[in-house]
Amino acid sequence: MAVCARLCGVGPSRGCRRRQQRRGPAETAAADSEPDTDPEEERIEAGAAALAGAGGGRGAGPSPPPRCSLLELPPELLVEIFASLPGTDLPSLAQVCTKFRRILHTDTIWRRRCREVLHRYRHILGLWQPDIGPYGGLLNVVVDGLFIIGWMYLPPHDPHVDDPMRFKPLFRVHLMERKSATVECMYGHRGPHNGHIQIVKKDEFSTKCNQTDHHRMSGGRQEEFRTWLREEWGRTLEDIFHEHMQELILMKFIYTSQYDNCLTYRRIYLPPSHPDDLIRPGLFKGTYGSHGLEIVMLSFHGKRARGTKITGDPNIPAGQQTVEIDLMHRIQLPDVESLRSFNELSRIVLEVREQVRQEQQQQEDGAEDGEGRAPQSPREPQRGPAQPSVELPAEKGGGPADGEAAAAAAPAPEQPAQSGQGQPFVLPVGVSSRNEDYPRTCRMCFYGTGLIAGHGFTSPERTPGVFILFDEDRFGFIWLELKSFSLYSRVRATFRNAEAPSPQAFEEMLKNIQSLTS
Repeated sequence: MAVCARLCGVGPSRGCRRRQQRRGPAETAAADSEPDTDPEEERIEAGAAALAGAGGGRGAGPSPPPRCSLLELPPELLVEIFASLPGTDLPSLAQVCTKFRRILHTDTIWRRRCREVLHRYRHILGLWQPDIGPYGGLLNVVVDGLFIIGWMYLPPHDPHVDDPMRFKPLFRVHLMERKSATVECMYGHRGPHNGHIQIVKKDEFSTKCNQTDHHRMSGGRQEEFRTWLREEWGRTLEDIFHEHMQELILMKFIYTSQYDNCLTYRRIYLPPSHPDDLIRPGLFKGTYGSHGLEIVMLSFHGKRARGTKITGDPNIPAGQQTVEIDLMHRIQLPDVESLRSFNELSRIVLEVREQVRQEQQQQEDGAEDGEGRAPQSPREPQRGPAQPSVELPAEKGGGPADGEAAAAAAPAPEQPAQSGQGQPFVLPVGVSSRNEDYPRTCRMCFYGTGLIAGHGFTSPERTPGVFILFDEDRFGFIWLELKSFSLYSRVRATFRNAEAPSPQAFEEMLKNIQSLTS
């Protein structure tokens, strides 16, 4: 039986040897003069010719019609064939010949493979908050080439709040297999190793490392701590002279390292925006005293703005509402010289607090009488008796790390920002700040309250403060009882698959993450 000498054709200009024998001398010479740039095809052809010679002497029957070669198939059909093969076989297939290699570079094959593998992991794309006790975190899961990668986003090193975010991979999912995918843990410094992902439900999943020995370092826990400290703080322990700060850092290392990247994640959404918002809501980096920089989510809720901690600390854990800004009560700051006096600022803020208290009482009385009254935004704070600020007890901590910050405000008719002018701003004498490079001009200020608590989130209470809007991407908060200032700068990273399906879903998400640490 005659066998075609080529298992794979090479295009319309060339045929098998048997067809060449039927040609005339001129046609054969022209065909043989064509260069063959693919040595792999020549190797296949030689093997097929030997096979044909071995079978040619068996009988003298009529020659069967020439078989259609694989390379003579349309590219669309080859794409369908290759897409049905296991992903681990495709690299070997690409080495067969030039045409196969070219076909395997088609995006259609890999997009289809991504969809097939992504079907199982489609729910983990987006933003997540890991359950790491009070510390929390920000995880962004994205498709990157042939991988799904979970990136942990970290604030810049304290106190450089305007620096870009840092990020490191915690896990990745290979998309090479046909029906399954390989999960790798990326934690530690010894390269990728075996891991596992369990999808608990649509808005929750967990990761597990199956080779935690890859997280260990040859120098033991001391080397692991020094390495973690350089990555987390950008310095050594000897560079940190504050004893309380050293204790907090060591506590965080001991607490977080025990998880070994075996974590549970819960979905979070970016806050929805509205044209009436004073500034665009979103994520901000903020200074938190001895706790370093933390991530806060700024969102608007009608007449109020809220800041929710995405990362936290032992005093105020992640998920808690850090500040609440009363958008109906704007604070008119005095001139710069008067503003330098902390007592003067305290007097103004406490007068507004008393006004807010009276309005709330009127609303409660009106509700009882069936005659509710809506408070109006004052252009000038109502003058009332000055009230002294209360010093925070020692067990409540002693820095802005123990209070929270983030907020925004609704536009007022007389705001300087609308006229293109700003108001001079300076911190009062005696107010501490981790970052002295704050703006010296602000748009407006509002009354707000910040949450402070003792270690372990004990005895939480809301205390008065001042929200200062500097520009579209920066704001600050003065904690009266702590006599401290926190500066916040917008996180400029772009996050996909992070939009809330509805305002109600976003509100429900806030309640859920807050309930975990209440």
